[in-house]
Amino acid sequence: MAERAGPDSAAGVVRVTVAQVAISDDHAANRQLVLDAFKAAEQVQANLLVLPEYASAYSSHGVGPEHAEQLDGPFVTLLRARARKHGIAAIAGVTLPGSDGVRAANALVVVDGAGQIAGVYRKVHLYDAFGYQESELLEPGPADADPVTLRLGGLTFGVLTCYDLRFPESARRLVDAGADVLVYPAAWVAGPLKADHWRTLLRARAIENTAVVIGVGMAGKTVTGHTLLVGPDGVVGLEMGEEEAYRTVDLDPAPLAAVRKTNPSLANRRYTVVPTGS
Repeated sequence: MAERAGPDSAAGVVRVTVAQVAISDDHAANRQLVLDAFKAAEQVQANLLVLPEYASAYSSHGVGPEHAEQLDGPFVTLLRARARKHGIAAIAGVTLPGSDGVRAANALVVVDGAGQIAGVYRKVHLYDAFGYQESELLEPGPADADPVTLRLGGLTFGVLTCYDLRFPESARRLVDAGADVLVYPAAWVAGPLKADHWRTLLRARAIENTAVVIGVGMAGKTVTGHTLLVGPDGVVGLEMGEEEAYRTVDLDPAPLAAVRKTNPSLANRRYTVVPTGS
């Protein structure tokens, strides 16, 4: 699962471009970032582009209803149009209007290479920790909603968001739904030990689920960046710093299958994950 540089014709291999970019509260500027990211992904013939959490708009003071757009609004419309034009699937964070008319919803939109919405994941675990109170502005997604996955090549990708990383049962539920690759777009807030927590937890989710894990961080002054790709054996195949950058990796299903054969911990488990209702 290491980073590679040229095209790979092996059956089932999926080429993923990660965009570690700085997002602002300027919606138009963020849409330009989407255009630039798709161009970068097309240049390397990627199959999937992953943008951070809150890719449509972000403020370090909090993201709420004033940042929200409908699914047929300008950000998702652009995402779908570019995916269709380039034939590249995409995963990106977007703030949607909430159901209570007061708060918004922190969501991930998954778009396939034909530009169709393959799924929408609403963040279940809100960041009410480390001095933040995300639930004041955002409503949680339903814990019992169907897992959101996307099949590309020989792999199934499942999505979760940022703070969800601290809850291993969410990842296990995605793996039970068939996910081989866990994708965590994030705006991981900087602070003491936070980058270390990010790295440690991403590796833990990979090892315990014998899954590939991709954490795509946002760049910027108040967040950590440090996009990471971890193989199912816990080996880090890609680790970025704090700067804005695109990187591309090829994911091959064969090494994943080999790790799961050697370490059949998923087959040996004795418990299942049963979510509670909202």
